[in-house]
Amino acid sequence: MKHELIAAVDLGSNSFRLIVGRVVGDQIFALDNLKEPVRLAAGLSADKHLDIASQARGLTALRKFGERLRGFQPEEVRAVATNTLRVAKNATSFLEQAEKALGFPIEVISGREEARLIYLGVVHTLPDPGRKQLVFDIGGGSTEFIIGRGLQPIVLESLYMGCVSYSLRFFPDGRIDKAGLRAAEIAAMRELETISRTYREVGWEFAIASSGSAKAIAEILELNHFSEGGITRDGIAKLRNELIKAGNVNRLAIAGVRADRLPVLPGGFAIMSAAMEALDLDRITFCDGALRQGVLHDLIGRYTHHDLRDATVETFMRRHEVDAAQALRVADTACKLLIQAMPAAADPDHIDRRFLNWAARLHEVGLSVAHSSYHKHSAYILANADMPGFSRKDQARLACLALGHRGKLERVLPLGPTETDWMLMLCLRVAFILHRTRDLTPAPELVVTASRKGFQLSASAADLQDRPLTAALLEEEGAQWEACGMPVRLRVGRGPTGKRDA
Repeated sequence: MKHELIAAVDLGSNSFRLIVGRVVGDQIFALDNLKEPVRLAAGLSADKHLDIASQARGLTALRKFGERLRGFQPEEVRAVATNTLRVAKNATSFLEQAEKALGFPIEVISGREEARLIYLGVVHTLPDPGRKQLVFDIGGGSTEFIIGRGLQPIVLESLYMGCVSYSLRFFPDGRIDKAGLRAAEIAAMRELETISRTYREVGWEFAIASSGSAKAIAEILELNHFSEGGITRDGIAKLRNELIKAGNVNRLAIAGVRADRLPVLPGGFAIMSAAMEALDLDRITFCDGALRQGVLHDLIGRYTHHDLRDATVETFMRRHEVDAAQALRVADTACKLLIQAMPAAADPDHIDRRFLNWAARLHEVGLSVAHSSYHKHSAYILANADMPGFSRKDQARLACLALGHRGKLERVLPLGPTETDWMLMLCLRVAFILHRTRDLTPAPELVVTASRKGFQLSASAADLQDRPLTAALLEEEGAQWEACGMPVRLRVGRGPTGKRDA
């Protein structure tokens, strides 16, 4: 499938951004950029609820983006949300409105996934990505630090500090003094203590900073001749003096200060200063690559069969010593059942088929913890582990399928699976039963038929004659679905065509 135009939407804690790119070969050329200074993190209350005003700003921005994206297909757009929507307790209700405003699904990504995508965006803009580089990005609510070489990140981390949150916390109403500035720097240094030793041990050849705060600081230092090329310690010292002398960020009378950046400049400066001190950085180069560019490049990989999610699944199978042969047997049978129920899933790239395949490959990861109730352990791992390429919503879907692949169906009800996910779960549960013996014997043939009233699975009595365990388990399975009021019927004693065996 070829897509000439693709788009990425970044719901950041400070700004919402949209980038539209044209795909030429394996390169992306930016065609359009939109930015809305939403300041979402500024609307986050002490009890972690987004206020009405910040939500309204966000929805207004997304409606504008939605107009620009009219005509795009779902697979051509990826929208991601970062720290503020990771922590906001009412994020779910906001996201429901946000998806309607934008017209496309929105993924809330983890801090480390955000770091990975930032690195991907930066490295694609570097003239020599083969060197070992430290990349960091000061966002509105979090700051990501990555060391990598080429396209491969080596270590990734996301720290809970950002230009919006620090500006509100340490510089109320824009006031700046020595004590407040140092308090902000010390707070950032404490956050950095958790990673500084490891990062120094890994090492890097040069340091790069991306996104708004770094760009604003680099421009101020250059335009005022505070440093010669990039962000330097000497330049930071000169800018600190100017900030303290002004006493309030709104009275900062030097070149390069943009009005839209002023409210969050002190917080971004404090984090930048602390990073240079904690990691002993003398010079930092600014780079235009950022999260949104990384999302575009990741999107290309998804439809050119270089999807990181496939690699992540393989890694998890190895890490948790999954019985690969058994997982593949279950996956193959589950997907065959799904294709009968949903003919569109015959396409290997069909997203529901891919999720079923991933879930089947990972349904036994919990065995690495304990055999007893291992499906619960599997669900916990898949919901909470760092899984590069998967959003939190993706992981919750995998966890739901893993939890429901065996045992009581009623346990899954509180998770509110969609109609499609119930179908995937049915296929996975039946495949699990058919391969319960974990041997190479071909699974008995089942026929899945769909109707407006639900789904029916028919098994041949002849196929089950020498499989009393499988027959009993299928009968129990039918009772489970019936007890939950689900429109699924399992019938034993009918042939592949649905006719009763002679």
